[in-house]
Amino acid sequence: MPPASSSSSSGAPAAPGVPPRQDASGAAAGSHGAATAVLEPAGRTEAPLVLDTEPPRTLRFRDHFALWMNLGVSLIGFTTAATVLGAKGSELSLAAAVTAIVAGTVVGTAMLGVAALIGARTGAPAMANLRGLFGTRLSYVPTVLNIVQCVGWGVYELLTIALGAQTVVGTEGYRWVFVVLAGALTTALTIWPLGAIAVLRRFVAAAVAVAMVYFTVQLGRHGVPDPGAGNWHGFLPATDAMIAVSISFVPLAADYTRHSRTPRAAFWGSFSGYTIAQVWCYVLGLMALLQADGDPERIFDSFLGVWAGWLFLLVLVLRETDQSFANVYSTAMSIHNLLPKVDRRVLTGGTGVLITVLALQITEFTESYYAFLGLIGSVFVPMFAVLAVDYFLGAGRRGWNLSADAPSRWLMLLPWALGFATYQLIAPTAVAGWWTDLWTSAQEALHFTPQEWTSASLFGFLVPALATWALTPLARDRSAAAR
Repeated sequence: MPPASSSSSSGAPAAPGVPPRQDASGAAAGSHGAATAVLEPAGRTEAPLVLDTEPPRTLRFRDHFALWMNLGVSLIGFTTAATVLGAKGSELSLAAAVTAIVAGTVVGTAMLGVAALIGARTGAPAMANLRGLFGTRLSYVPTVLNIVQCVGWGVYELLTIALGAQTVVGTEGYRWVFVVLAGALTTALTIWPLGAIAVLRRFVAAAVAVAMVYFTVQLGRHGVPDPGAGNWHGFLPATDAMIAVSISFVPLAADYTRHSRTPRAAFWGSFSGYTIAQVWCYVLGLMALLQADGDPERIFDSFLGVWAGWLFLLVLVLRETDQSFANVYSTAMSIHNLLPKVDRRVLTGGTGVLITVLALQITEFTESYYAFLGLIGSVFVPMFAVLAVDYFLGAGRRGWNLSADAPSRWLMLLPWALGFATYQLIAPTAVAGWWTDLWTSAQEALHFTPQEWTSASLFGFLVPALATWALTPLARDRSAAAR
């Protein structure tokens, strides 16, 4: 594809980067930009090698649906059912747990769908979209955080794949072999990302669906506990946890939906595919967990305990590489916001090697590192609120400046900071003792005690959204003056 036209609304050429201005309708202000990328059938072209190249619009609804359905199914989703839902500790009833899964997933995935829609309209990767929100230089801060987050989760995915492979093979050794194989496959997928998505749609999605149906039927035959046994006291915390899981893909969504043929396909494909898959995955994980007497360490025993369970579990283990693919590819897309002229293949290849080497050195993640990744994740809930409100109601209505010289918008840091503080005030991340003590002291100073209904994810979204809306007139004026 030829480089995108980079003229601003005034007709002056913009600096290299991505199409300079995109409004909330998806049209580039004063330029054809990414919004007029040539529509081509999937599989004929690949993703651009550098940031200032117009992205091909090849992905239809079915491509988005297959991609996000695969991302919604995860071995981590099975193994963390106890942690996310508190099924053992709080004695949450099955009915309450399933309701929390559905409600939390729908709310969180709606946010994911909006992020996907914005990416389809602008044609820019997720972190490059933040140029319009914060300005180019300020966008480097969340970009670096997202790189750290994606690398961390990429390493964890390789370890999860290796563990799953060891379980299927029935060995505690040769972990390094499985890590290297998973790393090599992951890296290969990221070199041809649009081709990988086509493979997911044509082959992998069907195999995963068959495996999920098989396990659902087989585990269901062993009997389902009384859905009313237990209580609803942990319902809202469980719902909040599910919202957080869904939102975790918000900083990655536009990296893929920038290739969407239409914004509608991007929204409904990501929303429906991820919602169905995550609800199914966590309900199935909950069934396996309950049959393992609530012990998350034995959850895979439930899958291996059914006839030919190892074969269908192997399908899910191989499918897990799309999770590591997403983390590695989005790391490269984030780095592109910092280094727009570096070849994407160099970035994905280097990132694939990095996470493989790290996975070979790390035997297991510590609780403190899990908490650190959770802390970074809590940054993106309020940031997305600011992003969405400013795009649809604020400066985005007149056109975001996405060029390499987009001016800093310091005012937009205020609602983001308020949202982060709200999130941590309600649910301090246990990343370190001093950090937890800081927010505990703040709670005492404000005479605030978190209740079951005080959802960190929801309030961490609502507070910055309202603050951004209140600042919209001032932010619009400053954005217009900067042009």
